Amino acid sequence: MTDESEMSGVPAKRAPKPSPTHIGNHKLDAATLMMGYGFDPTLSEGSLKPPIFLTSTFVFENAAAGKRFFEGVTGKRPGGAEGLIYSRFNGPNQEILEDRLALWEDAEDALAFSSGMSAIATLLLTFVKPGDVVVHSGPLYAATETLIAKILGKFGVTWLDFPSGSTREEIDAVIAAAKAKGRVAMIYLESPANPTNALVDVEAVRAARDAAFSGDERPPIAIDNTFLGPLWAKPLAQGADVSVYSLTKYAGGHSDLVAGGLVGSKAVLDPVRMMRNTIGTICDPNTAWMLLRSLETLELRMSRAGENAAKVCEYLRSHAKVESVGYLGFLEDGSRQADIYRRHCTGAGSTFSLYLKGGEKEAFAFLDNLQIAHLAVSLGGTETLASAPAAMTHLSVPDERKQALGITDNLVRISIGVENAEDLIADFENALRAV
Repeated sequence: MTDESEMSGVPAKRAPKPSPTHIGNHKLDAATLMMGYGFDPTLSEGSLKPPIFLTSTFVFENAAAGKRFFEGVTGKRPGGAEGLIYSRFNGPNQEILEDRLALWEDAEDALAFSSGMSAIATLLLTFVKPGDVVVHSGPLYAATETLIAKILGKFGVTWLDFPSGSTREEIDAVIAAAKAKGRVAMIYLESPANPTNALVDVEAVRAARDAAFSGDERPPIAIDNTFLGPLWAKPLAQGADVSVYSLTKYAGGHSDLVAGGLVGSKAVLDPVRMMRNTIGTICDPNTAWMLLRSLETLELRMSRAGENAAKVCEYLRSHAKVESVGYLGFLEDGSRQADIYRRHCTGAGSTFSLYLKGGEKEAFAFLDNLQIAHLAVSLGGTETLASAPAAMTHLSVPDERKQALGITDNLVRISIGVENAEDLIADFENALRAV
């Protein structure tokens, strides 16, 4: 039987051996599939691990193949690229990485980017037009707020937000007000919020969106899932269309790379892929290869960090110099935040907000006296990190907005790593003596 590729003059591409996702009726776990899914060693000289494909361009079998591949990558033919073209569009390392990223949330598709912010920017540029309105939860990561308010604002884009823990009625009201201003292009969430750790009710947002819009006017729901994903939260299951990741954090997990990712439905990600092809925000092959390495230990690292955080926070919550600990494991039973946590999360994570008694002076004294934990921004690495958001990551946020969002001078954000928990407690105890 002659297939379509032979009829078109395009030679049949040697397909990789399919990677199993089930053994009989038993579904394999994502942590298991990270060891080899999407890679066929026979196509790479029997190499157990994917090589790093350091090439800018790929050779076509013939001109007809080149034409067909470009028809897919330019959108003239549905289905996307059927082969490798140029490293701005795709590459073996990036494609294997995207296959594996999608597994964690049982998603249809995934895209890899050069940074978390390039993922967010490419997503917004795909769907937002001049004069549109973006609805988002608050607070967001400072660079995300800057992108929406200041960068997109230059093109007539406006925004309205609701606090992270808002009820369905409060979300309804903000969406109604946004519709009165113009076309709502996207609903963008961050949960837990950076740096307050406040959760967003994704199910309530989905219900509010579906009640307010119909058909093609329905804006996609995107959510930054960096703090808890993909192990402790899977927001696609609660109704989000896209999960956004700074892969720099837990996915990379060793503080040695910068990358971003989007995971979600093909209907939303296909146009984002077209935008990425145009502006060139894909991650490089070396970074993709390093992420493939890191994904093999993702569950182990996140589990250990989460166990450590529970022990450290239990110590900190009763310390005389601590005002409060914003740790998801301490949510008050019966509270709205506890209800969201019960429905949306499988773990409390390893990043939390520590409010010290005092202000910036006390926060700085604590940070300057740490010996094991490092004074640095970012999170989700093997090492413990601590920073002062009001003076560092969120310094660009206007003071009145910082106060409204709880980003105060006495707030220290801590990301617990995989060190010995008792050693970390000793480090924090010593640093608190200087407060």
